[in-house]
Amino acid sequence: MRIIHTSDWHLGQTLHGFDRTYEHQCFLDWLLEQLESEQADVLLVTGDVFDNANPSSSAQRQLYRFLQAARHRLPQLNIVLIAGNHDSPGRLEAPSPLLKVFGTVVVGQVGRGSEGEIEIEKLVVPLRDRSGQIRAWCLAIPFLRPGDVPRVETEGDAYLPGVAELYGQALVWALSRREPGQAILAMGHCHMAGTGISSDSERRIVIGGAEMLPAGLFDERIAYAALGHLHLAQSVGGQDWIRYSGSPLPMSFSETYYRHQIVRIDLAGEKASTIQQIPVPRFVELLRVPPQPQVLTEVLTALAELELEDLPEQRWPYLEARVLYDGPEPGARVAVESVLAGKRVRLARIDPNHVRRENGADTNVTDPLDDLCRLQPEDIFLGHYRNTYSDEVPEALQKAFLELLIETSEGTDA
Repeated sequence: MRIIHTSDWHLGQTLHGFDRTYEHQCFLDWLLEQLESEQADVLLVTGDVFDNANPSSSAQRQLYRFLQAARHRLPQLNIVLIAGNHDSPGRLEAPSPLLKVFGTVVVGQVGRGSEGEIEIEKLVVPLRDRSGQIRAWCLAIPFLRPGDVPRVETEGDAYLPGVAELYGQALVWALSRREPGQAILAMGHCHMAGTGISSDSERRIVIGGAEMLPAGLFDERIAYAALGHLHLAQSVGGQDWIRYSGSPLPMSFSETYYRHQIVRIDLAGEKASTIQQIPVPRFVELLRVPPQPQVLTEVLTALAELELEDLPEQRWPYLEARVLYDGPEPGARVAVESVLAGKRVRLARIDPNHVRRENGADTNVTDPLDDLCRLQPEDIFLGHYRNTYSDEVPEALQKAFLELLIETSEGTDA
């Protein structure tokens, strides 16, 4: 059985005001070709399908047209899709009865029965081969909010033990039903300990680092753990079978040099025989000019010398001009736009950095006003509490704020 793992599509995302529908469509078309050429049996999509909880109608059409095309070209394809922290669980799950027609199982949230018990069976998905025989079982665990996990008696924070308990219950359920030779896979949208994160575009999902799950969360009887949330493709804890596939597109200029990919996994019985990364082409380039911030005159020279391909406008690269200021430069943007006039490039942003003299030496610092757009709600909350009470936020209050933030974000475009 052959599995393709991908994640963090962020359909509907804009880059500093520029619509990225074209790039996302290029990726989805390319992914269809890969699924067909690789003769895949399973597609795993590990969360953040959309960029926000209220995706546009065009972003939703992109998803549904892809699923329809995948079903048409590979009628036997199993598709399992879980919600990420950017997705609305209810919105993602709403069309589930229709999506089953396209061979797609969507798990947006942890369901509970009439007495509040977790419906574990709905989190375990059988994966069938082209003859209809079950060849693997998938623990399809979506992004877990604190209220989603089982209650575990513990002296400290109960979130991490609750996550481990939920995966453990799902594994026990799968083991009780699998037959010899059937593999077990796991999916998750979470932040594992010891991994790299892009601070510009990856939303922290639990305050205070409590979301840092240990690699030991995944039992060794699991053949492959497919993860989402981190945009940098990477393995976890030096174990190749626990992997983030990463995002297919760079979601910010800080991800310009990421090697975006999907992951192909071949199963041989209960184990993964091969795990291979397949590079995703860069459909629209991101340019950071110059590579390191320079004074405005040098930036203008570098931009003037910029050589660009003769491409259609939808493929023009996005540009970040990196300027180092030693004083006020009120005409900087006009100067940058002027030198770029007529060039086949889209100016997405000017990255402002300032020279600050400390102890007789010059130090480069980013513009504090520019940092405002990078602040997340929990940054403001924690900073305000420290300034007001000269102390750290109590753990219980942090958790309450997080739960409120998560619940309210499901109804906004944030």
